[in-house]
Amino acid sequence: MEKLTIIKVGGKIVEDDASLAQLINDFAAIEGRKILVHGGGRSATKLASELGIETQMVNGRRITDSDMLRVVTMVYGGLVNKNIVAKLQACGVNALGMTGADMDIMRSHKREVKDVDYGFVGDVDACNDDMLSRLIENGVVPVIAPLTHDGRGCLLNTNADTMAGETAKALATHYDVTLIYCFEKKGVLRNADDDDSVIPSINEAEFHRLTEEGVIQGGMIPKLENAFQAIHAGVKRVIITLATAIDGKQGTVITE
Repeated sequence: MEKLTIIKVGGKIVEDDASLAQLINDFAAIEGRKILVHGGGRSATKLASELGIETQMVNGRRITDSDMLRVVTMVYGGLVNKNIVAKLQACGVNALGMTGADMDIMRSHKREVKDVDYGFVGDVDACNDDMLSRLIENGVVPVIAPLTHDGRGCLLNTNADTMAGETAKALATHYDVTLIYCFEKKGVLRNADDDDSVIPSINEAEFHRLTEEGVIQGGMIPKLENAFQAIHAGVKRVIITLATAIDGKQGTVITE
């Protein structure tokens, strides 16, 4: 099977000029087929503030009412996405910026209201692996913004880690997939205050034990849950690492 590398990078990386420039160069250097999935939360919060729209977060998740949906659509699908695409084109990468609504690549449903009403937030139902693989085989490099649609005309704000994981799972039947989650740390840390305390590899049993012990907490929990789901679905390699290490040679390797 042909190799496919899927890079998920957080908003903090793509919103800073210096870190974005390095990411663009590093991503352009990845050989073969590839996809970039990005966030953009800080830019959305900044624009919302300028427009007088309050940002509400619960457990690190953005409450997305109708006003905030307009903001994240402008920022994720527009400003951040197209800025990345333009810079990749300048490096000779034939990038295509898209949301889940474009070419119907990812459908979701509005999250059910339980303890919290998240508003227009989508939980993924399906990823169109056939359409994505056609793009990839034609030399296109998808750059995917964290928005999906419900098939009835409504856009939904969707977690970028989840979108990267669902994309990797769907394409695992077509390619030998490596999924790399990039953020500001060197990997999964044994000690949150020690940036060098990287756990080199972690399996699911160790994940549950370290979560119970409080070593793994916060936003790292859903990131690892997505990673294990990807491994179970046939994704060959999942790595959590620094955005400056997207060659996959450093960080925490996720194993069964």
